[in-house]
Parts: sequence; structure tokens; C-alpha cells
Amino acid sequence: MKPPPDLSANCESCAALCCVVFAFDKSDSFGIDKAACEVCPNLDESDHCRIFDDRLEMGFGGCIAYDCHGAGQRVTREVFNGRHWREDPALKERMGAALSVMRRVHELLLLLRSTKSFVLSAEESNTLRGLEDVLNPDRMWTEKTLQAFPILKVSTEVYAFLRSLKHHAGSLTTART
Repeated sequence: MKPPPDLSANCESCAALCCVVFAFDKSDSFGIDKAACEVCPNLDESDHCRIFDDRLEMGFGGCIAYDCHGAGQRVTREVFNGRHWREDPALKERMGAALSVMRRVHELLLLLRSTKSFVLSAEESNTLRGLEDVLNPDRMWTEKTLQAFPILKVSTEVYAFLRSLKHHAGSLTTART
């Protein structure tokens, strides 16, 4: 079985994907309009944010709130083998598509990890392992496997499983009081 992925963001191991592939509209969260696959004007040539320490004051609270849960570096390193959109601008859209799926995969894995504090039945434990195996397969993720991955179907299965565990939530409250 493949070890679980790191679900914490490591911007130094990413190709600044969140600063490039996502669109955002000028709002309370973002100080400017930016189209998808357009490089944020605050991103320097070394993939560092020029306004990092002043993001909130400059109207970029959305950047502070965003967390890819490790999907950005995984797409950069695993799926694209360290290739970068700066060397091949055509990669922007492809990396963006991969990031969209991988981020959801990582979010689902994070939700499943939250069940580790529950005392699960054998059947619940088997279901949990099965879902984790689907989301973290033994094979490496590729563009093709991410494109073909049935994220909506798997999301539905994960949410149904989590809803089935609601009886455990009451036992945690009782145990803490």
C-alpha cells in the first residue's frame, strides 16, 4: 500500500499554480480581476509573491485563506515531473485541470483523516480503507488518470460514508464532558 500523501501545502515545491491557474474577481477577497491561466501580477519571476507580507492590507485575503492541501506540489512534482509552465506556457491549462482534480482528492483525503478519532466498526474501517485506496492508489497519478478519475462519484461516496458516521460524533461529545 502506498503511504498517505502529505496534505500540507509546500509552496517551495510547487510551480505557483494557485497564482496562475485560478481566476478571481475583484472583491473583498481579491484586489484585482484575474483570468484563469493568467499570471498574477504580484508573482515575481522566482514564483514568490511580491506582496506576501502585505496581502491582507492590499486586498488579497483570498490568497491567505486558500489552501491546496498539498495538491499543488503533488501536481508539479508527481504528475508533471517537476516541469514548469514558465518553460512551457501550454502547461498552464493542463496543470490547472490536474490541480482542480488533485485538490478535491486531497480535500476528500483530509475529510477521511478526520474520522481517525472515531472507534470504527470492522465494516466502517473497511469502507474507509477502500475510499482511501481509491483516492491514493498504488500507481502514480498522471494527467490521464486525473482526467478520467470519477471525482463526482467518489465525492458522493465519501460524503455518504461520512454521513453514515454521524452516530460517532455524539460519542465524542459525551467522552469530552
